[in-house]
Amino acid sequence: MSRFKAVIFDLDGVITDTAHYHYLAWKRLAEAEGVHFDETFNEQLKGIDRMGSLDLILAGAKRSYSDAEKLALADAKNRHYQELIATMSAADLLPGAVDALAAVRVAGLRIGLASVSKNAFTVLERLGIRDRFDYVVDAALIANSKPHPEIFLTAARELGVDPADCLGVEDAVAGVASIKSAGMWALGIGNPDVLTQADRVIPALDRFKLEDYQ
Repeated sequence: MSRFKAVIFDLDGVITDTAHYHYLAWKRLAEAEGVHFDETFNEQLKGIDRMGSLDLILAGAKRSYSDAEKLALADAKNRHYQELIATMSAADLLPGAVDALAAVRVAGLRIGLASVSKNAFTVLERLGIRDRFDYVVDAALIANSKPHPEIFLTAARELGVDPADCLGVEDAVAGVASIKSAGMWALGIGNPDVLTQADRVIPALDRFKLEDYQ
């Protein structure tokens, strides 16, 4: 018998890795605005929503931007990103992702997705796993991005499960903070020296064993 009633997964960096596509789209935007953008800068955007990421980039610009200009830039970035992810397929699933989802389903638990991406549904469709999730929460359904707990609390509510009975799975510091603030147990994907708030950390979902978290 599992101690949990639901498992809520992040998308980027957990189920698949669209980070490189985001990087390319943000880099083109930043450089067009005269802002230096590299992999180190990109790390600062991990787990941050689109407008928050844009604000971080434009903080390095030589001029200020109106709200209308920011929205136009964000839309341009998203269009480029959508062009890039249009080529995604099941081959872009990270190792262990499908097996982890299957193990959770076999255990009789509910499965949720909590992604700050407004393209979460598109990515799931491209990966061929949309039907694996009982409920998907993306940026369009929330007012507050991670590390605020709203996205995980919303997922728990829609899944009909108390937050204390949920296992959250995240690869970003902001995401783990969101899980913990929601009152859930946090499984980090990545480096334990970075994801210090997580209850346990594994390198990838190919190490996921539900029985280890009972």
